[in-house]
Amino acid sequence: MSLPELPNTRNPRELRKALLRLRMEMHRQEIRHESGQLLEPVRRLRGMGSSFGEGLGVKHGSLWGIGAVVALGFLTGKGVRSGNLTRLVRLGTSLVPLIRLFLGNSRRP
Repeated sequence: MSLPELPNTRNPRELRKALLRLRMEMHRQEIRHESGQLLEPVRRLRGMGSSFGEGLGVKHGSLWGIGAVVALGFLTGKGVRSGNLTRLVRLGTSLVPLIRLFLGNSRRP
């Protein structure tokens, strides 16, 4: 980030232009700094999401996270409270591949 050159003249118009350039550069840097601070939590969440499976030692951690969200959605949905059993059957059939994947990985050394 190079700062604008200051004129060697005492012309008020040129000095005002240089002052305006310095102010604009200061505002650019301020905006860049503030946006970096605002985006820091997003960067941390991305880092946590990518290292979630590795930290727990679970392969396909994001897939398990999606499965957990789907399971909670099915279990706490309106249909379950009214006695709709077909939703639970759908949940079971959709989670079978995930369970097989997890059990297959845990058996292998």
